[in-house]
Amino acid sequence: MSFSQALSGLRASATNLSVVGNNIANAQTVGFKSSGVQFADVYANSQGGLGTRVSAIVQNFNEGNFETTNRNMDLAIAGNGFFRFIQGDQVMYSRNGQLTMTNDGFVVNAQGARLTGYPAGAAIGSQPQELRIPSGGLQAQPTTNIGASFNLDARSENIDRGVLPFDVNDPESYHYANTVSVYDSLGRQYSALMYFTKVADNQWEVRLSRDGELSPEVGEISFDSNGLLANTNNLDNFSFNPGGGAEQMTVEMDIAGTTQFANEFELNNLQQDGYTSGTLIRIAIDEQGNIIGTYTNEQSQTLGTIALASFRNMEGLRAVGDNGWMETADSGAPIIGLAGEGQFGSIASGVVEQSNVDLTQELVALIIAQRNYQANAQSIKTQDEVLQATVNLR
Repeated sequence: MSFSQALSGLRASATNLSVVGNNIANAQTVGFKSSGVQFADVYANSQGGLGTRVSAIVQNFNEGNFETTNRNMDLAIAGNGFFRFIQGDQVMYSRNGQLTMTNDGFVVNAQGARLTGYPAGAAIGSQPQELRIPSGGLQAQPTTNIGASFNLDARSENIDRGVLPFDVNDPESYHYANTVSVYDSLGRQYSALMYFTKVADNQWEVRLSRDGELSPEVGEISFDSNGLLANTNNLDNFSFNPGGGAEQMTVEMDIAGTTQFANEFELNNLQQDGYTSGTLIRIAIDEQGNIIGTYTNEQSQTLGTIALASFRNMEGLRAVGDNGWMETADSGAPIIGLAGEGQFGSIASGVVEQSNVDLTQELVALIIAQRNYQANAQSIKTQDEVLQATVNLR
């Protein structure tokens, strides 16, 4: 009976040595989670007991330290959650965010498993899909809105339109002009001029031209006695025909914040919403897991959002190697969400999560496991000597 007790101790100690050795071997493995062995005695109503056994190998999902890599495709989750991957027809989960992009645009890990999330335009909360960065460029967007704020000089003399009609070539027929770039539906850039003419006290006319083509619409703005914007009219329908296959342009002018003070003419703010086409030059990932593409036309666009997964019982996950886990009945079904929402942590870019193995602790555990193994071996040796002495009795 004593031999079986010692043999059970040897088997349990060997398993413990194997687990500790595996932890030490993966001390530098990104996203690795250490494991520990739990033992249980074998009693079965025996007076002296029947030895020991390994009751469970439990994974430790505590967060590891972050290491900076300055590579924008290296990600780490600061807090709770797993990256969700698809490899073949299997769904796996990992804390290793060392990602690359394939030549056909899929975001993958070192094993070729594809990262999942919500492509641009997909409904958040639906079933996550394999994320693929579109290879095409960014389509041109025509200018539909010009946002600007000015100070128009209240000291300007009124111009009587019956005496001096407006003429883009006659600076005396208006008080102030400023330029802004606009784009048609094909992405062609034009220089547009905004003209302001004071026609009565606190009353101004607004006109807009594109490369010398004057829109037939005339806008009107008025100010109160304090020089603050009081009313606007007909600023939403400046039209142009760029030709060359481009669509008709209709531009709205938003001049919120414009004032009429007795100071020099001044441009305080100017922007417009059009741009030419562009080619993708780089991608970045923000804390919410949004994949942001930057294009040669200096525009940025969200191309997709990374989905994260969590589990009611992470210790129930089954390790499948390559820094991955799969769900089991013990872990429960995955809870899918977005970084920074609810129970999920945020995503850090340019860093990776190191293994959570504590080498000092593991080396101490290795010594203890070794001594335990030696003690069980010594128990067998002692039992052998006792049995030999019994056999040699005369």
